[in-house]
Amino acid sequence: MKPTRRIKVKNGIEYWYEETPYYDKEKKQIRHKSKYLGRNIDGQPVRMRSAPDEVKAKTKKKLAPARSSFDYGSIFTLQKTMEELSIDRYLQELLSPSDAAMVQALALNRIIRPMAMNKVEAWYEGTSLALESPHVNLSSQRVSELLCRLGESDIPDRFMARLVEGTDTKSTLIYDITSLSSYSQLIKLLEYGYNRDGESLPQINLSLIMDKDRGIPVMYDIYPGSIADVSTLSNTITKINAFGIRDYVFVGDRGFFSRTNLEEFIEHNLSFIMAAKLQLKDLKMLLTEAQKDIDDVKYLHKFNKHPIFAKPITYSFGSTTAHGYVYYDPKLEQTEKETLLNRLHDIREELNKTRLNKNSNANFVFREKAQGFMKYFDWNVGDNRFEVTIKQNAVTQRVNKMGKYILFYSGDFDWMTCLSLYRERDEIEKSFKALKNELDVLPLNTHSDMTTRGFIFIAFLGLIIRTRLMNKMRESGLLEKYSVDLLLIQLDKLRKISLADGQVILTEMTKKQREIFQALNYATNFSGR
Repeated sequence: MKPTRRIKVKNGIEYWYEETPYYDKEKKQIRHKSKYLGRNIDGQPVRMRSAPDEVKAKTKKKLAPARSSFDYGSIFTLQKTMEELSIDRYLQELLSPSDAAMVQALALNRIIRPMAMNKVEAWYEGTSLALESPHVNLSSQRVSELLCRLGESDIPDRFMARLVEGTDTKSTLIYDITSLSSYSQLIKLLEYGYNRDGESLPQINLSLIMDKDRGIPVMYDIYPGSIADVSTLSNTITKINAFGIRDYVFVGDRGFFSRTNLEEFIEHNLSFIMAAKLQLKDLKMLLTEAQKDIDDVKYLHKFNKHPIFAKPITYSFGSTTAHGYVYYDPKLEQTEKETLLNRLHDIREELNKTRLNKNSNANFVFREKAQGFMKYFDWNVGDNRFEVTIKQNAVTQRVNKMGKYILFYSGDFDWMTCLSLYRERDEIEKSFKALKNELDVLPLNTHSDMTTRGFIFIAFLGLIIRTRLMNKMRESGLLEKYSVDLLLIQLDKLRKISLADGQVILTEMTKKQREIFQALNYATNFSGR
């Protein structure tokens, strides 16, 4: 099939493309590969970079679009945020100019108006990015090709290495992992495993490392969905060391706790703070022993204006000895107790008023309604109805453990430092929430391992930029007035206007916009852009 040429119009400017048809065996239809040839100059394609100066001058005036309006305020703000972290420079060092511009555009789209990748081009043409880089082609095919190139390359790792070096990451690293689900049948990484969102879908596990002091994510990794959290830790430590990060404190949740991981941290003299998983028999005994006098006033302290008890302990297994604290938080105990009792009451009432049909499987119905609370109930069936009672002993055993947890550590840490750093894991939980909701990552809508890896890299860039902006908003007090989304909407009222003679002007800046830029410490003289 022979290629044909056609002209496409973008922002009022004509461009030549060569379209080559081919048969897609998978979709069983004719598709087209598009190749950019150049601007339409007197009926011929001309590459503007290699064109003579007189041609460039001529086309600038002749082909300038009619008066058009472009989103600018939000774009400018996010570009300044990228510059502060040198993200734009790292991308330009690692990618070609066109690929770097595409990656930045896709990352900003995830923050400003996340949408399916085959619709990003329409958004892009309405922003000032199209004025800065009019040759960028964000067609569905080109975006898919870019994601695939990113996914099969080492660009993400090289970018993270530059980011870690540039931000001088070396203090406290907070580590956690989440699930990214998908309906796709073509992503090999998708496997069934423990899904943190409660979805019955195959998933990819995404780990994220947050630099606590900088307040931004600096590293991520991808694992098949069936890999347990605890198994990812060894590779993560190796990767941290490979990136040259030294003298850090590693903070992890109980999902990463195991004797093997504890031994590895202690053996390599790595500083860490990690919550214990209390399923192990000897740890249950350790907690039971500590509970005998945990509420002794000699262990009483105050944390965030509330009383808390912290008792130092040691845990010996094999040739290893770990140090830690058992914490007892009366306020947490009360909250957990109320939550459990309310849930048990509601389940009991729901079961007691449930009528069973002749064909009903009583055991199945009970499991479905009781869910993860089955061990707290005794039940039988009489006259097609459940007769349910709550097991007092089971409730008492659970209540006795409420408000109590163990944090192990290695390093020069007191009870308050351990607890403070562990509680700051909230930041990474917020990052995961932003990744899944604000950046609209779920469900994954990619169709191969390579494009999935490329897409997650784009989402990671968007998360860094968004998190950095949110931190600046918090520091300046803007977060008390605006969410990130509302702030960007307010700034989008500042627009660039392209006139028929080629001039580009700005709309008048509002008082609110000026206050925002001043609070963020971003220059309000836009003549250079």
